[in-house]
Amino acid sequence: MKTIVVGVSGGIAVYKSCEVVSKLRQLGYNVKVVMTKNAQEFIMPLSFETLSKNEVMVDMFAPKKSYDVQHISIAKEGALFLVCPATANVIAKFAQGIADDMLTTTFMASKAIKVVCPAMNTDMYEDKATQSNLAILKERGVLILEPNDGFLACGDIGKGRLAEPKEIVSYVDNLLTPNADFRGKKVLITAGATIEDIDGVRFISNYSSGKMGIALAEAVIERGGEVVMVAGRLEVAPPKGIEFISVKSTDEMYQKVMENLAKCQIIIKAAAVSDYKVANKSDIKIKSNSLQLSFVKNVDIAKEIGKIKENKKLVVFSAETNDLLLYAQKKLESKNADMVVANDVTVEGAGFAVDTNIATLIYRDGRIDSLPIMTKRELADVILDGVLSL
Repeated sequence: MKTIVVGVSGGIAVYKSCEVVSKLRQLGYNVKVVMTKNAQEFIMPLSFETLSKNEVMVDMFAPKKSYDVQHISIAKEGALFLVCPATANVIAKFAQGIADDMLTTTFMASKAIKVVCPAMNTDMYEDKATQSNLAILKERGVLILEPNDGFLACGDIGKGRLAEPKEIVSYVDNLLTPNADFRGKKVLITAGATIEDIDGVRFISNYSSGKMGIALAEAVIERGGEVVMVAGRLEVAPPKGIEFISVKSTDEMYQKVMENLAKCQIIIKAAAVSDYKVANKSDIKIKSNSLQLSFVKNVDIAKEIGKIKENKKLVVFSAETNDLLLYAQKKLESKNADMVVANDVTVEGAGFAVDTNIATLIYRDGRIDSLPIMTKRELADVILDGVLSL
């Protein structure tokens, strides 16, 4: 789920911002609202808190609920910063680098896409100072959603009327999610490597970095979907805007996957789980001249999902060192999967911990797509295209 920071300054058009926040929330965005004190003269923060389901930021010096520097943490969280409405006063502050309240400091700290929606009297909008300030913002890469012509609150007729909420929402949505074919879909993705303890200091695992799972999560978010990620050991950070659940062992991953299965329509098993666990593990460090380990089979998470998935779509991965298609076809059948992503990890460019992959997609309906080498992020989109074709 992508986060949009909505900055609200003090103008009569504030009431339209409520509809903007509501519609963005309905589209699946996480919305954080930052208000100026002047904006509170028109509408109380409670209205935006109710619509956004998030605390509204107003006072830089309010008692802290956490140790985060709020205007910095919010600025980093947002994928897009929307100022709606933007008065002549706040536009001037943005242009001249004045940061004297929560909105202006957060705006200055943000490196997100910035969209400013002016709303004011026609004469104020056409004033040379305002036009100069807007030109400065445009030069800096700030996007200006021009106001409409119409009847203004002051009684004048002219340009300065805030763009309609549906225009603003459509504009923002097209910027953040130009391809929204996963909107309304929640995808459960497993990623990384599980760990099985030998003793208090040793464990067995595998070479998975989690990069493929992370790439899939990024692709789902970019296409408007929601992600629940259950991840073992990762060498890369998970993306913002997902529900992230960290686990260690295969048993823990199985438990968390089953707990979250019902709320997801698509399951992509990109994790490299340990097939075996140590039967005679020790809680303390083993000290011996020789060490013999006994292993027992771990639960087959994909197979258990396949037994109960009903109308859900299940995608599994098959990382092999030989007889790729043979083993992948067997996995497709044994797991009751809808698609298997097969790759030979011995081929250069397709192994663990690299940023590329060479995959073959095998579908339950008999289709087989052999793909060239590509980045894991590119492959993620191909896999999602395949899911939509199921």
